[in-house]
Amino acid sequence: MPTLLTQQEKMLANYVPVYVMLPLGVVAAENVLEKPEELRNQLKKLKAADVDGVMVDVWWGIIEAEGPKKYDWSAYRQLCQMVREEGLKLQVIMSFHQCGGNVGDIVNTLIPQWVRDIGKEDPDIFYTNRAGTRNEEYLTIGVDNQPLFGGRTAVELYSDYMKSYRENMADFLEAGLITDIEVGLGPAGELRYPSYPQRHGWVFPGIGEFQCYDKYLQADFKEAATKAGHPEWELPDDAGEYKDTPDSTKFFAEHGTYLTERGNFFLTWYSNKLIEHGDQILDAANQAFLGCKTKLAAKVSGIHWWYRVDNHAAELTAGYYNLNNRDGYRTIARMLTRHDAILNFTCVEMRDSEQTAEAMSGPEELVQQVLSAGWREGIEVACENALNRYDRKAYNQILKNCRPNGVNRDGPPKLRVTAVTYLRLSDELLKGKNYKIFKTFVRKMHADQDYCPDPSKYFKLIKPMERSKPKIPIEDMLEATEPMKPFPFDPVTDMSVGGDFADFVDELFNKVTSILNQDPSE
Repeated sequence: MPTLLTQQEKMLANYVPVYVMLPLGVVAAENVLEKPEELRNQLKKLKAADVDGVMVDVWWGIIEAEGPKKYDWSAYRQLCQMVREEGLKLQVIMSFHQCGGNVGDIVNTLIPQWVRDIGKEDPDIFYTNRAGTRNEEYLTIGVDNQPLFGGRTAVELYSDYMKSYRENMADFLEAGLITDIEVGLGPAGELRYPSYPQRHGWVFPGIGEFQCYDKYLQADFKEAATKAGHPEWELPDDAGEYKDTPDSTKFFAEHGTYLTERGNFFLTWYSNKLIEHGDQILDAANQAFLGCKTKLAAKVSGIHWWYRVDNHAAELTAGYYNLNNRDGYRTIARMLTRHDAILNFTCVEMRDSEQTAEAMSGPEELVQQVLSAGWREGIEVACENALNRYDRKAYNQILKNCRPNGVNRDGPPKLRVTAVTYLRLSDELLKGKNYKIFKTFVRKMHADQDYCPDPSKYFKLIKPMERSKPKIPIEDMLEATEPMKPFPFDPVTDMSVGGDFADFVDELFNKVTSILNQDPSE
């Protein structure tokens, strides 16, 4: 006879765990844990708010700084121990990129010096735009399989790093501390090209630039074009510069190059290279963590500007070949099915009404499209906010996107993300009104239930990682470009943290408290 679920168990099926990103420099460039006592106090406050865990960047440039295969995990072991002692879980990012020079970067962590030294001899190991400007944020995918690093390829560099992480963190992995491992696949850890670097002059809402002019990717394109019977085709020379608008270029104009046979060939090649890159490195990650009770994840960037114009220019330069009649995200989701990996998407706090009109942004529609792509392909989807927000409107937007059809009081909801990661831990988050609202947000994410330490009660238990399935043929991958209507999302969440009136009450309370605390002599 089937066991009847209690009302609490039914509601727990709607629970979404909440993680909080740790500061970018929580482990300093010198490979020491920064302000450990202060950090411990912050972790205690997160635990008091019923937060499930934290997320941390594990910087390649810090760990392998001393030379090839000279790894030093000591500071990160100290961090793991502290997180475990405070009763929190951990999401880790294999951060093979540079930190510094982009939105939200407040520290500078470069990729290892010995790798950059190779770049001095061969600058084409870095992404390059049409003008020849090199971007040292992340190695170009053109060198994924080139043995340029003391006989190792870029993929082998990443693979060896992840194998070393597993060996040195085996006890934490076995204890179930590390719930998922997000594999850095590009700049900012995202599966994309570095098409909009602030340090090179990009400003919002510029379309960005294609990043495939290093000699390795140029040769790859020439070989692909020749094989397709068009040896005369070259990489685009009419796609503009970082700060341009689409209509100021020939490539993205109303009847532009992107719509021609040559344009379609280039964009298919450019986006396919990105998917192949993600597939190959996730396969290496799967081999490194085989048997561990953890999940792999990959992050996709929320490029919401120019989403509401036909050319989707900013998405195209980043490598997402997404048009009104072509889905550029379900292909990525399909690739992730091979590795049973989570698709982590960003900008879930944004609303269309908050964007400037000239940017033609559509963050709400973009979130709906990408989350639906993951769900349609049968994979887990996670999300995070793109910008620091402490207001109720942002929290309610996140809640809506995390359970787009609300809670189901009789069991699991129709749609739900597997986790939300809040950006980012700071003193400001843990103060007064901000902390109070954040605690309410966590409670609503948990479907008004108490903190639950057992994931099997709110989604499937994380089991030992199995070997990735066979490689998906590119033809099968491209079938996922067929556009499908996204799942319908409710206009508002049914688990609100409150609204304008609640903000008014908070402000009134703060003013009254301030007056009462004033020195009578003043």
